[in-house]
Amino acid sequence: MSELEEIGMPRSSVYRRCLPGGPWRRLLPGVILLHPAEPTAEQRLRAGLLRGGPGAMITGLWALKRHGLHQLPEPGDVHLLIPHEREVTSAGFALVERTTRLPAAWTKEGLPVAPAARAVLDGARRIRDFDVVQAMLAEAVQRRRCTAEQLDRELRRGSQRGSAIPRRALQALLKGAESVAEADAWEVWKLSGLSAADWNVPVFDRHGSFIAKPDAWCEDVAFAWEIDSRAYHESGDFYAATLARNARYSAAGVVCLQTLPSRLRTEPDKVIIELRDAYATACARPRPPVTCRP
Repeated sequence: MSELEEIGMPRSSVYRRCLPGGPWRRLLPGVILLHPAEPTAEQRLRAGLLRGGPGAMITGLWALKRHGLHQLPEPGDVHLLIPHEREVTSAGFALVERTTRLPAAWTKEGLPVAPAARAVLDGARRIRDFDVVQAMLAEAVQRRRCTAEQLDRELRRGSQRGSAIPRRALQALLKGAESVAEADAWEVWKLSGLSAADWNVPVFDRHGSFIAKPDAWCEDVAFAWEIDSRAYHESGDFYAATLARNARYSAAGVVCLQTLPSRLRTEPDKVIIELRDAYATACARPRPPVTCRP
């Protein structure tokens, strides 16, 4: 709006052109689209940044899409972070959040966005579905957009409002889980009563040759637990790689239990029995000369 006034267009003319049936469209207070069609997602993002003013950046779900994440709900409002001293309020589809902890923005596809750790937690605080939040956090860590430790620090420093679900979802990731399936496995392992396991650590044989990087590993008895998706491990080269991995486990004397991810939720009690039995089998034989190097 201000740019139009600067080139000499009266405010009344701008308003008139934005009336129904007019050639322009008012997106947000002070932000005009110079055609009447529905704005694209890109136009909504740019309009939000104009509403936020200098120093504004996109956070939440739209920022995570810019970071290349996919395990997200469909974004709605454009969530913005702005300096705390700026008196700008939310309007329309622009959700404006004033903050004293404004991070350094990343430029993604030409637009300023919050770092992934801040963006994922800003989005997660507004979601009440635990599975959705856990999937968001796990993908951010799995795709190396941030670490579980960075999420933990951000969660501790930020607002505690809406933090209960993200805090719970983060626990398995802090222990080394890197996916939703591994987080589910971590929850089942806790219920099993077995000694604590390491997650995603490399294991080597007595000659120092790599065996595998099991999802869960019990160093005391050399017991490995793999959460193997049928769709992943029975296709093409992945099937051959899984057979080769299992052969290395067998050759090194490692007891390995394989579990489908779906069973972690549909029949956790049976999985717990299988875990305890496999662990007992590992305890009953001499521990093989394998080493774990976190």
